[in-house]
Amino acid sequence: VMVAALGYFVDVYDLLLFTIVRKPSVMSVGATEKSILVDSAHIINWQMSGLLIGGILWGVIGDKKGRLKVLFGSILLYSVANILTSFVQTVDQYAYCRFVGGIGLAGELGAGITLVNETLPPSKRGIGTLIIAGVGAAGAVFAPIIASLSSDPEWWRTCYFIGGGMG
Repeated sequence: VMVAALGYFVDVYDLLLFTIVRKPSVMSVGATEKSILVDSAHIINWQMSGLLIGGILWGVIGDKKGRLKVLFGSILLYSVANILTSFVQTVDQYAYCRFVGGIGLAGELGAGITLVNETLPPSKRGIGTLIIAGVGAAGAVFAPIIASLSSDPEWWRTCYFIGGGMG
């Protein structure tokens, strides 16, 4: 339950992070005031495509290889993607890293909730799910706090690195 909860914490942190650091991060990798909306949409579309593909992929893998492997595999994948995102230099690199991150993000919650429901006794499943959801929601609070810790225009890179490290 705690691994799934902490994984979901980082999952929610990561999902919100792009919207929080969007402007400085996209401008830092080559966007202009004219292109920022198009470049931002390009990046988020790649991430959402990764989420779609990852949801299908991790579901199939979970059925064949087990939920625990999916839980740890998805956390590892989005953690590596976050760390790599902190090093991107172009809009396309940013989009590709967010695509890989999206694939990883799509597996964590489904595997975690399913694993909890498959392993806990029926009387404890609701509490297990509540813990996962509650701890995960705290990631939505943590992301803007971390993003606001510095006014450095390159701080967004550290925010992604922190997300990868937490995973």
